[in-house]
Amino acid sequence: MNGKPILVVGLGCQRGCPASVLRALLDQTLQVHGITLDQVRALASIDLKRDEPGLLELAGQLSLPLTYFSAAELASYQARLSHLSEIAFARTGCHGVAESAALALADRLGNPPATLRVTRQKDPQATLALAVTS
Repeated sequence: MNGKPILVVGLGCQRGCPASVLRALLDQTLQVHGITLDQVRALASIDLKRDEPGLLELAGQLSLPLTYFSAAELASYQARLSHLSEIAFARTGCHGVAESAALALADRLGNPPATLRVTRQKDPQATLALAVTS
């Protein structure tokens, strides 16, 4: 690695959430935290969303890889989450898709343990978190 931080975005969303909603949440979050889109290396979510059109469209728009993790893989990150969602757990088997997915992918791409650079950001249809590692 060249020492640049690896920044990844974890995403969770309701079924049918359009890419425009995900993109608006991403753009707003990056702007608030002074992060540019070109700093983002990859996207991550739960494998239950593998066929979610909005996620696939967003990854295509941004030309970023989209990695999926199983609920069991994401559940192992529970102790590192800023927020435990019982609704997410009931629907997916993990307590926070966005944060868990971001941490899991950052750990995979860089030097674990990754940390949450931006904790869960919520929209009525989606959640987003950013994790960073070196």
